[in-house]
Amino acid sequence: MTAMTSKASSALPNFCQGIQYFGEALPSFATYGATPAIESGKIAIADAADPAAVYQTLLAADALRYLTLQVTSSKASGHPGGFASQAEAYASLVMLGHKNIITEVGHHAPGFYSAMFLDRSLEDMGILTVQQLRDRFREKHGLLGHLSGYIPGILAPAGPLGQGQHFAMAAALLHKDKLFPFTVGDGGLGEPYIVSSMAHFNTAYPEATNFLPVLVWNGYSQEHHSMVSLKTNEQMKAYWQGNGFAEVVLVDAKDFDDQNQPGDYVDSTAFSFKQRLAFTKAVLIGIDKAAHSALNGKLTVFVIKQLKGAGVHARGSKSHNLYPKDTLDAPHIIKALQERALSLEAWELVRTNAERAGGGPAAKTVVTEFELPLPELGELPLEEYSVGGDPKVSTTAMGRLVGIVGKKDSNFLVTNADGNEASGIGNINQALKVIHPTIDDLYNQDPSGQVYEPLSEDACAGLAAGLALMGGRTLWCSYESFAVNGLPIWQTVIQAMAELRRPTPSTITLFTAGALEQGRNGWTHQRPEIEAYFASLMRNGNVFPLFPPDANSIQVCYDWALTTKNKGIVITASKSPLPIRTTLEQTRKGLRDGAVLLQEVAGDQQVVFAVIGDMTLMPVFEAAAFLETEGIGVKIVSVINPRRLYRPDDTAWDTCSQADGDFMDNAKFAELFHGHALIGVTGGAAAMLEPIMLRSNCKRDTFAWKRGETTASAGELMAFNGLTAEALTKRAIALVH
Repeated sequence: MTAMTSKASSALPNFCQGIQYFGEALPSFATYGATPAIESGKIAIADAADPAAVYQTLLAADALRYLTLQVTSSKASGHPGGFASQAEAYASLVMLGHKNIITEVGHHAPGFYSAMFLDRSLEDMGILTVQQLRDRFREKHGLLGHLSGYIPGILAPAGPLGQGQHFAMAAALLHKDKLFPFTVGDGGLGEPYIVSSMAHFNTAYPEATNFLPVLVWNGYSQEHHSMVSLKTNEQMKAYWQGNGFAEVVLVDAKDFDDQNQPGDYVDSTAFSFKQRLAFTKAVLIGIDKAAHSALNGKLTVFVIKQLKGAGVHARGSKSHNLYPKDTLDAPHIIKALQERALSLEAWELVRTNAERAGGGPAAKTVVTEFELPLPELGELPLEEYSVGGDPKVSTTAMGRLVGIVGKKDSNFLVTNADGNEASGIGNINQALKVIHPTIDDLYNQDPSGQVYEPLSEDACAGLAAGLALMGGRTLWCSYESFAVNGLPIWQTVIQAMAELRRPTPSTITLFTAGALEQGRNGWTHQRPEIEAYFASLMRNGNVFPLFPPDANSIQVCYDWALTTKNKGIVITASKSPLPIRTTLEQTRKGLRDGAVLLQEVAGDQQVVFAVIGDMTLMPVFEAAAFLETEGIGVKIVSVINPRRLYRPDDTAWDTCSQADGDFMDNAKFAELFHGHALIGVTGGAAAMLEPIMLRSNCKRDTFAWKRGETTASAGELMAFNGLTAEALTKRAIALVH
């Protein structure tokens, strides 16, 4: 191996600038590397068993390893080991023309960036050379430490484990003619709830098998052996078969080892060149078999068993990430790079194949580089109820609209782990049917339904949010108290949407059965602390928690949400019949401004109640009636869209894709919230009141949720938390006097 000299640098192809080491041509290069295995005008190799295709797949795998290690070492930071152990599998997918590749492993990021560089996708962000690839790794506006939709050619974000399958399954539903492989690490295999979510999906959508988990079985997790490291090959196959996978294709590097490496996990880059080719051939043919199986109706998994860190600077968990000592000047890094170094001709060959594969750079061809066409919904028929008329169930009013949306958009999906019937939205099931292999009219079940009901919030949030990120319309429904189990994937998606380079439908949720309705079920069903989570996310700039006060308001909120892009919209409402307090037009104003005035009574001293929620208005109106008898003026303001009540500088709205910079101005805020005293009232977390408390200059206080308890009624539960008319009245009088 020879170091690149400055003289050689001037003669290099531009993309090679920054490669530190070049090697001699590998054996038989003149025979198998003379022309690209992917012919001009083609999108894939013609034959997985072709010796030239196998040879050039091996070159691609080594190119990926070299770039991954050099890029991470340039910052002495990042994660080369996991990706390196499956480089042959990734290279095989590309050579076979499959570029819609997703990962469940955020630590595979530098490998994916290397792949995007090789096929010229990163040129869209001004990265044309290896030097620029190195310079912009882990830099702002560069190549983030974990995958993001900000990067050209990358289909989905990756960071938290246990999420990649959701994106692959969502894409498979929307694009039934394409394969969506995703890499999953054996260290993360036990994360909630990778395999169970695929099993339920397969029951609901038995024909949508065009996603392909690629298990990277390398024996190690981040800092120790993986928990499945002692399984035998037969046990691993049985595990997948027991979870419904009809085809398990497993390639074990150990079967090709001619160097007597110890242990069950070996490094194929240490084999003789002949055996390296034999192993690569097995992977290429295996991937081809798995891809055809997945595309032809069989739930399939491909397993590559190879030691973690194969071909880079260390092995096992020691290869997982780099430390400050792992620089490009360190002898062990230099040695590893020189061992993987390719000849200049090999680099040019690899790049040509990468560029041709799949019909061009991923940044120009993968499904997420295009906005998914959606059917027009037209004007939804909102039903306006009379203010002061009979109480109505908010969720049911919204459910009617959800059914109409589903009828107009066949790809629209509703997810719910707890059951729509229990949330006052059984009309959704009646209109759209629960996806189930057992047809039963009594339970609104049909295999072709549009309501997805696994008993897992992760699976519900994952498919709904994943479909939204991929361009489809969805609604995730849950009890407020249980939704926390689905929030990790939802948060990943809303952050990705904030960075995304294309518009996509907002991911919309409906959280019902607030804590105040769940007295008899005790604290297990009374967990509104989730609202504090959303309150903090509002500062992202693209998260909008909505609190419609009645059945008119919720229709307007949902109607608006459907028109938005790249946002996370959380609608929280009761499933109990409640008074109608607003007109449709009032909520339209409330959505624009953030809040709407419900009642105003003049007085020498005036108390302003800023109220979040619907049931919480009941003790407030009762308190207002008493205060009026005392000659104290009252304003009751319903806070519908608290994100609008922040000041512009409080949030990162201007950094978001599809930025929304509408906020209530100071004059309007003063007009609505100014008084001698301000009391914020919520049945959830007090943090949701922050935008109001930040801006108010009058005497103020908050009444909010404290904790759950078993009670016989909502009123008793509110009393336990201090949310009573008596307490509100007493505090209001104390503040104004």
